[in-house]
Amino acid sequence: MNKIRKGDQVIVLAGRDKGKRGVVLTRVSDELLIVDGVNVMKKNIKPNPLKGISGGVIQKNMTIHQSNVAIFNSVLGRADRVGIRLLKEKDGDKVSRHRFFKSSGELINT
Repeated sequence: MNKIRKGDQVIVLAGRDKGKRGVVLTRVSDELLIVDGVNVMKKNIKPNPLKGISGGVIQKNMTIHQSNVAIFNSVLGRADRVGIRLLKEKDGDKVSRHRFFKSSGELINT
C-alpha cells in the first residue's frame, strides 16, 4: 500500500529541490509522483491553431520518486514517517486501514 496519496502535503528530502514543500497532484505509477511546485522544467510547445494552442515556453511539473519525499507533519513542522493501523468499525466486524504519523501516533486525515 502506498503511504503517500494524492492531496498529501509533502517535503522533498533529496535532490535540487531539497526542503521544498508541495501538494501531491497525481500518482503517475506506484513509485512516481507529481508534486506541485517541485521538479519544474521548462518545455517548448509548438503552436497548434486547430486546437487553439499558441506556441512558446511553458513550465511543467515533472515526476519525482516517492523515496525522495516524506509526508509533512504540520503539528511538528517537519517531515514524518507514516504507519498503517488497522481499526475495527463500530458496527460489524469490518476492519479499515488508517494512516498515522509514527512520531505522535496521530491519525492522518484525508
